Amino acid sequence: MSNKIHPSAVISETAQIGENVVVGPNCYVDQGSVIGASCVLDANVVVGNNVTVGQGNRFYAGSVIGRPPQLLGLNDDTQFGTLTIGDNNTFREHVTIHPSMYPGESTKIGSDNLLMVGSHIGHDCTLEDKIVLSNYCQIGGHCKLEMGVWLSGMVAAHQFVTFGKWCYAAGFSGISHDVPPFVIISGHYPPEVRSINRRGLKRAGLTEEEQDCVIDAYKKIYKHDGGVFIERVKEIAADENIDPNVRYMVESIARSNEHRFGRYLETLRDQH
Repeated sequence: MSNKIHPSAVISETAQIGENVVVGPNCYVDQGSVIGASCVLDANVVVGNNVTVGQGNRFYAGSVIGRPPQLLGLNDDTQFGTLTIGDNNTFREHVTIHPSMYPGESTKIGSDNLLMVGSHIGHDCTLEDKIVLSNYCQIGGHCKLEMGVWLSGMVAAHQFVTFGKWCYAAGFSGISHDVPPFVIISGHYPPEVRSINRRGLKRAGLTEEEQDCVIDAYKKIYKHDGGVFIERVKEIAADENIDPNVRYMVESIARSNEHRFGRYLETLRDQH
């Protein structure tokens, strides 16, 4: 199968197009970008400078991928970083993703993700794999979404927030601090952890014994009436024999607690 490039599409001479790629009407692929094999760009898709796209990705109509980040004081000479996308992702209509604001660095999207209509990923974010963003989720710059995160419709995330693996955020939540792995969170200012994400535990492939360990740790941390929250976390972490998933959970909570607003990544913001 050869490439199918619509006559109205504009592709830079310095762009690289893989095999079996479909580029639809009025699409634009800017200079230095790489589109991997078997990708599909529907009508009116824009791919910015120096975007690297892996194989088997589908971009629905109106997606704008890798255009400059939303910053004050930009001009034609402003230099940015790049955007790197893995394999087999689906980007529905009007998804927007920005490259890094720092030359030499990259916004990173993994593989097997689904970003639904109108989702936005700000500059310098990292999305791992098997993530679902429902319609109009808005992710501020410098955020990290770990494996299996699922955000319901219109979730908005503050800059530098980390979503732990296999967590779930309910619709309309405003997330202003890190979300631990495996939990369900909802609300805003502040959002609150409501329960364990049992469906996420199953999606993660945990055994029943591993699931029970995570659920038991969750109860000790969030359903205990007495004591100080972070001390309960440290008590669990002190057990050298705890389940690896539980250790990951409590270490994530402890890292978040290092920042006054509960956003661990913000402790690293001056390293650029």
